[in-house]
Amino acid sequence: MSLLTPDPGLLFWMLFSFGIVFFILAKFGFPVIVKMVEERKAYIDRSLEAAKEAHLRLEGIKEESEKLLSQARDEQVRMLRESNDMRTKIINDAKEQAREETGKIMNEAKTAIQKEKEAALRDIKQQVAQLSIDIAEKILRKNLSDKPAQMELVDKLIAEAQKN
Repeated sequence: MSLLTPDPGLLFWMLFSFGIVFFILAKFGFPVIVKMVEERKAYIDRSLEAAKEAHLRLEGIKEESEKLLSQARDEQVRMLRESNDMRTKIINDAKEQAREETGKIMNEAKTAIQKEKEAALRDIKQQVAQLSIDIAEKILRKNLSDKPAQMELVDKLIAEAQKN
């Protein structure tokens, strides 16, 4: 026989051996292998389901974190707006208070200046009156030093008094 064509008896025994091995594997091996493949498939299915749930939870957490971040930004904007409004109000109140204080100080200063002016005018009038009296007294003494001048002055005053 040649090397390329097998012996028919050997071929029979090889097929018979293969059939027995196949029968034993089909009876005892394949169910175990199929069971293991099905368990592995079930484990993979459970893992995929758990991964889907984790993915859904992660998306939910991501949405919730974005929502919280958005709320935090809104709160930050609101707080900044409130603080800006409060700052503006405080500045305006301070300006108004400064205006009122300035007005009071200006009024008090005007009043004090007016009083000082009036006091100075009274003092000047008193000094002018005193100087006028002193000058008149000196002029009268000089003019009234002799008797004819005194009589002439008295006559003049009487004439003026009669006119009035």
